[in-house]
Amino acid sequence: MRLPAARRHDVWLLGALLALAGCGLVLVYSSSAVFAEQRHHDAAYFLKRHAVVLAMGLTALALGAYLDFTVWRRLSAPLLMGSLVLLGCTAVPALAARVGGASRWIHVGPLTFQPSELAKFALLVYLAAFLARRIEQAARGDRPPIGLQSALGFVGPAVVVLVLVGLVLRQPDLGTAALMIAVALLVLFAAGIRKGYLLAGLLIAAPIGWLLIVKTPWRLKRLLAFVDPWAHRHDVGYQVSESLISVGSGGIWGQGLGDGKQKLFFLPEAHTDFILAIVGEELGLVGLAAVILLFGVVLWRGIRAALRARDAFGAYLALGITCMMVLGALIHTGVTLGLLPTKGITLPLVSYGGSSLLITLLGAGVLLNIATGAPEPPRLRVERGASGNRRVLSERVEG
Repeated sequence: MRLPAARRHDVWLLGALLALAGCGLVLVYSSSAVFAEQRHHDAAYFLKRHAVVLAMGLTALALGAYLDFTVWRRLSAPLLMGSLVLLGCTAVPALAARVGGASRWIHVGPLTFQPSELAKFALLVYLAAFLARRIEQAARGDRPPIGLQSALGFVGPAVVVLVLVGLVLRQPDLGTAALMIAVALLVLFAAGIRKGYLLAGLLIAAPIGWLLIVKTPWRLKRLLAFVDPWAHRHDVGYQVSESLISVGSGGIWGQGLGDGKQKLFFLPEAHTDFILAIVGEELGLVGLAAVILLFGVVLWRGIRAALRARDAFGAYLALGITCMMVLGALIHTGVTLGLLPTKGITLPLVSYGGSSLLITLLGAGVLLNIATGAPEPPRLRVERGASGNRRVLSERVEG
């Protein structure tokens, strides 16, 4: 018997997501085993923790794929408020977990959670709900809505983005803040926000970003290391230099899974911020191409899901989730290859990182649900009667 359309999942998208998650499980162990043995006296320390979070994440993926995506529209306000509260908790010393000079995590019992990961998902849901509401108001001919082409229509999402980004910058986490701004601008651009407002937003953000870099000594040093990493080989350019050595030593086919040398205390954060460098060293250009190809499939099927979504909310949410994953992968790749300044951006679905993996898999499940091609609900059709009054009719489109 043929399954209903709502149950026919996108096997291309699901296969790419599971392949990336499976590769991550193997690569986390390969890149962290020696470090884990030295630090925790257990070579499988990071593997075990990653496997537990992966199991939770796959449960979240299944839940996201099962629930109709419109549920998230009703949860947009609670998600946003919850994210703001949790981001605020990172400023409370009793709740925050400070690592490497940054307060990006909060204690949740024996575990830690990174609120900025939830904030990214909450921002996508909010933007999708906001834009869908504006479009529906215009389609119904309700009271004159604040249109997407007006300055007031841009102020609402701009304020929300700035508040979230400001709290993330306070941690500090410039990489995540930049990613959130980039994805928000892409979604707003796709929604038809007037380009002049987006350009004005960029012109305002650019000097602020520049000041955040030049007024912070360690950020300025990272920028100088990006310009010429070999001149700072034994200082701030150490990570980038070791990453380039790692990728370059892999050649076409790599040195073999588990046989890389840079993870032997040469390349810092090999299982998180530079895991793609280990892919290049151990699996070579072929491995790098395979990972990039899998993200290419996610981009292809994600954009396809957005274009075929049954309503505006689903379209913008699918676009946002896709952009968040793919842009995150692009930034991670750029840092690994020395094309971007060093930022603490993990490789989605692959790198070690509990909060990132869990929220990314939840978002992937929502994307799968949007991509199922569920039957379209009744549409609203506006007709004008003989007296000139509008009336809203319910119209279901079959097929």
